[in-house]
Amino acid sequence: MPPITSASQARIDYASTLSPQTKLYILAGVLLGLFLAALDQTIVATALPAIVADLAGIRLLAWVSTGYLVASTAMVPIYGKLSDLYGRRAIVLFGIVVFLAGSALCGIAASMIQLVLFRVLQGIGAAALTSTAFAVPADLYAPAQRARYMGLFGAVFALSSVIGPNLGGFLTDALSWRWVFYVNVPVGIVALVLVIAKMPTLSSGVRQPIDWAGTALLILAVVPLLLGLTLDKSAYPWSSPMVLGLFALAAISTALFLLVESRAPAPVLPLDLFANRTIAVVSMASVFMGAAFMGAVFFLSLFMVNVVGVSATAAGSTLMPLTLAVVAGAMTSSLFVQRLGRYKFIILGGFLVAAAGFVLLARMDPSVTRWGVTWRMIVLGLGLGPAMPLLNLVVQNAAPFGRVGVATGVRQFFMQMGGAIGLAFFGVVLSTVLAAELRAGLTPLVAQLPPSVRQQVNLDRIGAGRIGNPGSQLNLPAELRPAARAVVRNAFAAAVTRIYGYAAALMLASFLVLVALPETPLLSSQGPPAPPPPPA
Repeated sequence: MPPITSASQARIDYASTLSPQTKLYILAGVLLGLFLAALDQTIVATALPAIVADLAGIRLLAWVSTGYLVASTAMVPIYGKLSDLYGRRAIVLFGIVVFLAGSALCGIAASMIQLVLFRVLQGIGAAALTSTAFAVPADLYAPAQRARYMGLFGAVFALSSVIGPNLGGFLTDALSWRWVFYVNVPVGIVALVLVIAKMPTLSSGVRQPIDWAGTALLILAVVPLLLGLTLDKSAYPWSSPMVLGLFALAAISTALFLLVESRAPAPVLPLDLFANRTIAVVSMASVFMGAAFMGAVFFLSLFMVNVVGVSATAAGSTLMPLTLAVVAGAMTSSLFVQRLGRYKFIILGGFLVAAAGFVLLARMDPSVTRWGVTWRMIVLGLGLGPAMPLLNLVVQNAAPFGRVGVATGVRQFFMQMGGAIGLAFFGVVLSTVLAAELRAGLTPLVAQLPPSVRQQVNLDRIGAGRIGNPGSQLNLPAELRPAARAVVRNAFAAAVTRIYGYAAALMLASFLVLVALPETPLLSSQGPPAPPPPPA
């Protein structure tokens, strides 16, 4: 086994040696990179119809988003570990270059399969940006001073969710869907210049061998699991050999991964991190929170279009109040923590407010107005605001020196895994409730048809993916079609509010987990380096 160098031998206290101006330049470069990665999750969605019209290959359409999600989630903890070993600067530069290469290639893609492969490349670069970006403030500021800057990272994600859909629609209509990817290049170049010019190595000084076996097994555990969860269930049902095989491969790889990591001298995901109560509690809470958050964002447009009756464009703008509330909650909570030096009661209060927001959303009915949805989203956003920046701060404050990157990556990894699992679960809830409500509401209408027509009607044809106009699909008389549209409206209201009810339960579960979170005083300096792990 190669020797492990103590962190103290090469440690630089960047928090003390870098000037405030240099730190701001570094943050600007990192935030721009993070903005690119976050923006790409929202800007592409509005261009998908144009992409399908140009490249065809509609069966691969879901993979344009799935490929990006799977690649970025699987690589997050790996980059966190590598940034501890080789410094944040190297990983950030690598991530920007790979992300920009993927963006340029997506823009010139000549087929859907090429676009999917280049999106995977983008996801590999994006993971380096997201995992490392959250760790950089830990190098620049001591925990007691870090809180004021952590809110900026939550604001970046919120800002991208507002700008993405609108910018994507504008670029697609005014220029071409290819500019949805090209637009990343100039912004990425600015980030690249700032990082090259101002960011030092940001290395912990720890030197350990790379855990190649653990890295490979982690990818083999995460990728099949995410694929099994996100594959189109109309083509690959839960009981299909493909999905069951992917889950089996994920389970076997996970078992082997845990075995290898328990014996590795320098594991890619150190299992002893979870002996730290703070990291274990935050990781578990992040799974629940990630699932609930995806439910809030992903299904809102379905409710707005099919229940409130607004256009798709107007439905996208409904996320803006949620976004602004998240930004306000993040910035305000960060300032309170900065001033008080306490965080637990602020985090718990935020989760309770978020749970209350989900409960309010779950109690909506088909008569709700656009304003009725908006003020509920504001309540939810104010609760969600403290979650991302403060949980990152808590993890970094508890992580041993030399492991801040991997601890931050683990937190981000569990949140993204929770989001993927949540989307899969909520998708099942949507299709199940929607089908049941549609059958219950449409059956009396079908009963009014002449017997000869009634025998030709198959209500199973009306489902989540083929709502359209049920009146015309079922050959209902014109006088019954308004009633059929009302059935669809009621069905969507029942399905989406059921999802929000489960999301409220998930937020309450996060709250109960976080009750066990210890209140560790925020360090006023970077603190002494942790001793190196003992030889295996």
